[in-house]
Amino acid sequence: MFRLAHFSDPHLHFAAAPPTLAERLSKRSLSRWSWARGRGALQRPELLAAAVADIQAHAPDHWLCSGDITNLSLPGEFAAAGRWLASFASPETLSIVPGNHDALVPVPWAESWAHWQPWLRGDDQTASVSASQFPYRRVRGEVAIIGLSSALPTPPGFASGRLGAVQLDALAELLRSSQRDGLARVVMLHHPPADGVVRRRKALDDRAALRAVIARCGAELLLHGHSRDARFDPIRGPDGLVPVLGVPSISAIPNPKDEGARWNLIGIERVTGRWTIEVTARRWLPAAAAFVTAAHYRIV
Repeated sequence: MFRLAHFSDPHLHFAAAPPTLAERLSKRSLSRWSWARGRGALQRPELLAAAVADIQAHAPDHWLCSGDITNLSLPGEFAAAGRWLASFASPETLSIVPGNHDALVPVPWAESWAHWQPWLRGDDQTASVSASQFPYRRVRGEVAIIGLSSALPTPPGFASGRLGAVQLDALAELLRSSQRDGLARVVMLHHPPADGVVRRRKALDDRAALRAVIARCGAELLLHGHSRDARFDPIRGPDGLVPVLGVPSISAIPNPKDEGARWNLIGIERVTGRWTIEVTARRWLPAAAAFVTAAHYRIV
């Protein structure tokens, strides 16, 4: 059995310099205000450290992070996040995709996601990978990890995402080729593919087009972040339903708006010719000051 650890939305704390005049007039000012108004108090670095330790204790074969690593998309944040990623997982054992906070405003590639190249690069991509080279595919064991980018700058008040026709066409080909290769296809993106998971201003604009690709080509599992609670929202595939699992922020303490820190340990294996998925949900329990198993179930 190949085991994946999926977490999302770490929202790393970062000691940012005072905002410049340009930043005061940009979308970053709203995010700074939200962070100062209480969001920063809910995203706890000590809780994130405990989550990383809990994942390490379960020794997964591969880690998956579905975005929102930063908060303000500042160049210094991207560099610091790259150092944080390197502190616990090598590029061979961790795959990431960006979230809306990682594209809050336009930032040159060299000052932003370039710091994360090793964890964003597909097996067939060179070190010159750029923002246009999504989706990527990484084969680990019998699993094809397919990373999508739904992150793009949006107007103030919006946190929506979009994949676009070019990326969706490439996804369809990767799904078909991975099936021909006999691999379990795990698709990861930041925004939820299903309807009604988040408000419209925070949703994936072309989620119906994504679901249409899955309906034609199939997949074994879709993973996302962005929502503030744990999600199980299957969508239609060519031969039945495809499970879609979402997790809340890995660094959030439980509060009225957030279910609280949670990650999933996902085991994938082929049993009598069919892919079987075992999920162990780990959540933060404040009373125990530890992560505990909230659920364990199997999907065939």
